[in-house]
Parts: sequence; structure tokens; C-alpha cells
Amino acid sequence: MNTNSNVTSAHAQYAALWPRSPRQTKVKPLAKRLDTLEGKTIAWVWDYVFRGNEVFEQLEASLAAQYPGTKFIHWSEFGNTHGSDERKVVAALPGKLKALGVDAVVSGMGC
Repeated sequence: MNTNSNVTSAHAQYAALWPRSPRQTKVKPLAKRLDTLEGKTIAWVWDYVFRGNEVFEQLEASLAAQYPGTKFIHWSEFGNTHGSDERKVVAALPGKLKALGVDAVVSGMGC
């Protein structure tokens, strides 16, 4: 029953709440893309799901042939980005990437 006598039941209005909260972070610009991969250091970062070990091996062979002098950092250097130590592994990534002189990261796989 509508207690507002100014509104008929055919035109009833109800207050509604938006289900999403306001954004908590601002959009940041993306990092500048590399002009080439030749001579760069690429890190493989894996969540140990699907077949990343096989995929990264194939990608590395193809990229090494196309971009001579490219260095690759094996995924085992970083740990499982989806396991029980996920938070610790992800928190350590920036420092490890910087220490290893990484220019680009390929992160995968998921399913």
C-alpha cells in the first residue's frame, strides 16, 4: 500500500541503490611498448595451470629465432602465481623483475 497520497499505484516510484561501489583506484596509463624484442630480457611467469611449460617452450623457440640475442628467464625463477604462496610470489615479482633486468613479461596460462 502506497502511503504517499500524491502518487497513484500506476505511477509509483521507488528509491533504488546502485549495486556497485564507487571506483577505488584511478586508471593508470599503460607502459610504453617495446620497439623490438631483439636483445631484450623476457620473463615467463606462470600460474602452473594448463600447459604453460609446453607453451612457453614453444614461444621461446619461436621468439629466439625471430629476435636474436633475446634472453629468457624461466618461469621456475618466480614461483606459482596461483598457488598457496600466491600473495608472496606476486608481491615479490617487481623486485625480482628489476633485479633480473627484465624488459617484458609474458604471464599465463589459466584455463
